[in-house]
Amino acid sequence: MATTSFLHQVISDEGFIAANTLAKVLHITQSDLAEVTGLSRDSVSKSSRCKSRSTQARLRDTVEIINRVSEWSGGVGRAFSWFRSQPLPSFGDKTAEDLVKEGRAEAVKAYLARIADGGYA
Repeated sequence: MATTSFLHQVISDEGFIAANTLAKVLHITQSDLAEVTGLSRDSVSKSSRCKSRSTQARLRDTVEIINRVSEWSGGVGRAFSWFRSQPLPSFGDKTAEDLVKEGRAEAVKAYLARIADGGYA
């Protein structure tokens, strides 16, 4: 299953999201990862800052959303494209990326759960 593989690739044995591995899996640079998540470059490139609670929360939210979407989008690459570019009508056509940057990842996860349960967008 691709989604399980994705999770195993980006989560370290210690339970942290490995930012450098996540960037590689998504085929982007660490600078791009910082931009996508709304974090500073240092937050995703310096080990001590990458393991901070706030950085890990933002990375984990991003990974969880991409993982959920990859199940029905056809893979991680397509899920990442959706994350970055698909306007969500329920949120004034903001993308999941926009909402994660604003600290509203829980709203995106609730939206995806509603869709999975057969609700409307």
